Amino acid sequence: MIRLKTQEEIELIRESALLVGKTLAEVGKYVKPGVTTAFLDKIGEQFIRDNGATPVFKGYNGFPAALCISVNDVVVHGIPSEDMFIKDGDIVSIDCGTNLNGYIGDSAYTFTCGEVRPEVLRLLKVTKEALYLGLEKCVEGNRVGDIGHAIQTHCEKNGYTVVRELCGHGVGLKLHEDPSVSNFGVKGTGPLLKEGMVIAVEPMINLGSKNVKFSQEDGWTCRTKDGKPSAHFEHDVAIGKHAPDILSSFEPIENIK
Repeated sequence: MIRLKTQEEIELIRESALLVGKTLAEVGKYVKPGVTTAFLDKIGEQFIRDNGATPVFKGYNGFPAALCISVNDVVVHGIPSEDMFIKDGDIVSIDCGTNLNGYIGDSAYTFTCGEVRPEVLRLLKVTKEALYLGLEKCVEGNRVGDIGHAIQTHCEKNGYTVVRELCGHGVGLKLHEDPSVSNFGVKGTGPLLKEGMVIAVEPMINLGSKNVKFSQEDGWTCRTKDGKPSAHFEHDVAIGKHAPDILSSFEPIENIK
């Protein structure tokens, strides 16, 4: 069931979502060669707790960490590890969720480390562009399929593929609420967008094949089958009557560059 939020609730979600952006910016300062993903996770969890929130990912369906940290060919849900060292040329997707005053914020950003190959930088650029094209469709009267269609069209015309097995979602009192928000789709299909809906839009786009595989060992890590890089960006947005209201922000993240 899709639950519409009041304006007061939307403002509380915004506060949590903006804290996610600040957390990602803090963690992003440490995305450097030789740093472990476990260290990044500790930085993120401490920052979240120091700001009066809790890391909503930790313990969610047994997930063991505060952040999902996915390097290179890991699409999403990478588990931080003391054995995973960031290297020059890596891309590092960091997905973060916070619970502040009972409301959830959820956002992701793919960071670069050192000298990243031009073809991978272009993947990141197009994926971020696709996110904002999807967000443009987050207006009352459109449908969820319009969001996915905008993302899919932009990525595929640029030669990239869209992961099918994972998607965006409603967000607010819970981390995952209705509706599901696929990154592919047909215009004019899916649930009707209404003012008061809050969703997380998060394209996961691959440099090579769209096919992915899930770890049999940890049950979480999702990788591209061909081992090629994948990019991931995510924003929370409230459906507006005439325009989308983007609740999260990349501004503090991009200011660290």
